[in-house]
Amino acid sequence: MKNTPFTDKHIALGAKMAPFAGYNMPISYTSINEEHQTVRKNAGVFDVSHMGEFMLKGENALDLIQRVTSNDASKLTAGKAQYSCLPNEEGGIVDDLLIYCIEENKVYMIVVNASNIEKDWNWIQKQNKNKVEMHNISDDTCLLAVQGPNATKILQPLTDMDIMNLKYYTFVKGRFAGVDNVLVSATGYTGAGGVEIYFENKGDNADKIWNAIFEAGGPQGLKPIGLAARDTLRLEMGYCLYGNDIDDTTSPLEAGLGWITKFSKDFTGKEFLEQQKQEGIERKLIGFEMIDKGIPRHGYEIKDHSGMLIGYVTSGTQSPSLGKAIGMGYVRNMFAIIDTTIFIKVRDKLLLAKVVKVPFS
Repeated sequence: MKNTPFTDKHIALGAKMAPFAGYNMPISYTSINEEHQTVRKNAGVFDVSHMGEFMLKGENALDLIQRVTSNDASKLTAGKAQYSCLPNEEGGIVDDLLIYCIEENKVYMIVVNASNIEKDWNWIQKQNKNKVEMHNISDDTCLLAVQGPNATKILQPLTDMDIMNLKYYTFVKGRFAGVDNVLVSATGYTGAGGVEIYFENKGDNADKIWNAIFEAGGPQGLKPIGLAARDTLRLEMGYCLYGNDIDDTTSPLEAGLGWITKFSKDFTGKEFLEQQKQEGIERKLIGFEMIDKGIPRHGYEIKDHSGMLIGYVTSGTQSPSLGKAIGMGYVRNMFAIIDTTIFIKVRDKLLLAKVVKVPFS
């Protein structure tokens, strides 16, 4: 099992540790509810150094990205980022990812899910016909996500870069907490605002940045946050988690990701997805809230009023912010309409739920 440069700090802080994507990661420090509310109301720090980062360089870098991803990366200018996915030939999703344009048409950073680093690298490399220079910098890159409404206010004194006014899906590069070549972006996965801080894993960079953040934020209530609260935060926003809500068998159209599927360009799986769009999808990812008491979990059956199987839960939790149980799952299209009554099979009981809009409220 791999460690991140911050593993010893998590253990020293008393974090509950567990394996995640091959890494020893902090799941929680105090309680999920407390950590969740810290991020929603103030600010918290997530160690997400397990994520994967690839650098693509050269005159054909954009062409490769355009062919392997579903969104239109040609719209990116330096300092802008984009959410996208890697479709396979059958319209499924190899992974969802972020694309950072470092230098227009020449240098890009792709950020992928930790569990898919090798899979994604091989998938992109297989389609790299024009010898684009590729570097897997995952092990050499640290990543901290500082999320919450007060995050940028806490961090601003640590840098001359203007991160207080950083627009959504943009980034800046410069000196942060005395460390050079730090990339700070606003592409958060919690819906609470904040930034992500990428920097080189060398020397005492990790210690310097971690210590500076907590020296600045500690007196203002900044806390370390585990992956469990990250999951409840993203679920309240209706954000997909790879391996739960999307995978190699789910298409971006089924997952409500048509907005990152641009048919104005050629990409892997385009024909399949065009046909699916033309013929219409048979199932759809929905959000739902429980009416009866019970918590939905990944893999639970979704049924109609007659007890007929109509789909499966992909994510579910007791929402700390809303005080009710919520979930997402795929159902047959006719059951995906807002306010439709559905039933979740929890143990041997069918519990009443209804389809709602996401983000949850």
